[in-house]
Amino acid sequence: MAASTSAAMRIKDRSEYASKPRPLTFPPDAIVFDAVAAMCEKNYGSVVVVDPDDKVIGVMTERDIMRKLVHGGMDAKTTKISQIMTDEPRVAREDDDLVDWLRIMSNERFRRLPIVDDEGRIKAVFTQGDFVSYTWPDLMGQAKELVKASIGKNWHFFLIGGGIMLYTLLMIVVLRGVT
Repeated sequence: MAASTSAAMRIKDRSEYASKPRPLTFPPDAIVFDAVAAMCEKNYGSVVVVDPDDKVIGVMTERDIMRKLVHGGMDAKTTKISQIMTDEPRVAREDDDLVDWLRIMSNERFRRLPIVDDEGRIKAVFTQGDFVSYTWPDLMGQAKELVKASIGKNWHFFLIGGGIMLYTLLMIVVLRGVT
């Protein structure tokens, strides 16, 4: 699990966290067809599978439905969610660092991250897209600073390169005018 640091941006500190809609949850013995109907109605890409205490025990995604149910030739009207869900998914705590989890999700190649409170009960689901949109302004600021630092240390190379480019453009214009 990702560690929380004082300088880090905690998941629950994001203003968007409080406004995230409640995740779609189902018990493991629910029928896949019913869960898919709810996913379609809400336009959600996943269902969080919870125990009676609302603690995460699995996740069923569109990919699980496609690969395990459809490709496996199973019947959505008789198959239980527990038969195709991803067991024991990674979960983050509300106090975990946002950027740590973006890195983990990217490295481990999963797209949905259930967020739980201190007692392990589901609070929200973040997607990689959520994390990228939350970190995009920070990444752009860091890129701007890197460019400034790079130009500041190597300004003479940029002047030489710019001079060569300007000379080349002038020569093209002059040569086109001569022919």
